[in-house]
Amino acid sequence: MSALSDLLAAGARVGGHYPWPCVAVTADVWRQATACLAEGAVTLLSLWGDTGRVHMALLSAEEAPPIAVLSLDCPSLRYPSVGASHPPAIRLERAIRDLFGLEAEGALDVRPWLDHGRWGEETPPPYRFLPVQGEALHQIPVGPVHAGIIEPGHFRFTAEGETVVRLEERLGYVHKGVDALLAGAQIGRAERIVARVSGDSTVAYSLGFARAVEAALDIAVPERAVWLRAVMAEMERLANHFGDFGAICNDASFSIMLAHCAVLRERVLRAAMACFGHRLMMDRIVPGGVTRDLDEAGVGMLLTLVESLGEAFAPLAELYDKTASLQDRTVTTGILKPALAAQFGAGGYVGRASGRGFDARRSVGYAPYDQLNFTVPVREDGDVNARAWIRIEEIRESLKLLEQLLTRLPDGPVLASLENAFPGPGEGMALVEAFRGDLLVWLRIVDGHVDRCHLRDASWFQWPLLEVVIEGNIVADFPLCNKSFNCSYSGHDL
Repeated sequence: MSALSDLLAAGARVGGHYPWPCVAVTADVWRQATACLAEGAVTLLSLWGDTGRVHMALLSAEEAPPIAVLSLDCPSLRYPSVGASHPPAIRLERAIRDLFGLEAEGALDVRPWLDHGRWGEETPPPYRFLPVQGEALHQIPVGPVHAGIIEPGHFRFTAEGETVVRLEERLGYVHKGVDALLAGAQIGRAERIVARVSGDSTVAYSLGFARAVEAALDIAVPERAVWLRAVMAEMERLANHFGDFGAICNDASFSIMLAHCAVLRERVLRAAMACFGHRLMMDRIVPGGVTRDLDEAGVGMLLTLVESLGEAFAPLAELYDKTASLQDRTVTTGILKPALAAQFGAGGYVGRASGRGFDARRSVGYAPYDQLNFTVPVREDGDVNARAWIRIEEIRESLKLLEQLLTRLPDGPVLASLENAFPGPGEGMALVEAFRGDLLVWLRIVDGHVDRCHLRDASWFQWPLLEVVIEGNIVADFPLCNKSFNCSYSGHDL
């Protein structure tokens, strides 16, 4: 038996949890799971709180099942810390403490995370940034309000001259109380809340929520709807990758690339509006299928778009490759070592640029990607240049995927009814590939309402790595490193 199988065998199976198993465990088994994480035998997918209980989702891509959830009761509102020996769990534990009052015993960092001192009646002491010792060091505070029209986040740089010695982030400024808003919400209301957690990933969030609901309630989705969901997902991926690639080049003072890529991104968004009635395709994916079909004219429009985008992007990729001033800024800047990418389970272009080839569409797999041909690009160099090239390759792959999806789109209905789909309490889970990386949704449904829902954006495991890659680089390279990660504030702060 392997690590995940051993952990499953040591717990008591929880009924009504789909499509992967959940087991109730003791504190000793919880500690065994933490040891497996520290050894790299399994990967942490997420850690979240509940009323008097904590849950941990684990991944072992070589096993069947590849995913399992461990659940630990906390009658004393305490549980053994995971972050004490596995750093990727630290911020999740801090969020659990803020949201559910559950204390991680032995935790290395007990500072609040989402609570900025405005939740209670008493004024808390000032937030303590981690100390840095050394001669001739100075601090540079940046944010939370920034010069551009972006979300808020505070970055505290400690530098020696222009060289960054440490970066510490403080986020949580866009905490929206999503956990509380979803608790007790009807499925129709919950799906709209989830779709608005992080607007640039609205398709991915809606897809994850829909698949989790469908797993919990055993709902069969029409095949045409499954394929249309993938069309929307790849369009969302394209729009964001075009925008990111242009923005990376812009932060390296090559603004003409931003202009060209902005045009390509706009063409994708306009096509989404024409075909699905919304530029971001928000609220188009729902439990049971999709709310908007695609007619023959729309299929033809998108096929034409795919061809023209490919033709327009090819010279831009070549221009990037042959522009020495760009290479000077991106090559060897902000290196993320493969070992750290693996330890944190970094997803998307961040992980794939540093040797971790995980892609939920293939590594765990879900329809219709199991019927499509595509390559998951992987590099080992782990710098800004590598993260740019992963985007270039993923743009090419998404164009190929769209061509396959549109030419093979099956006929039939696009929405299954949810009536009479609530036989009893059920728990569902989904892992989908957003443009940033794998996105997890777990939920519990009781009497047609969402009793509890946990959302985990890829950014949870990417933000801490941004702190690492900037060390040893100059302060002026931070915007470049930051954009090459492009983590979500909103999807992280919930």
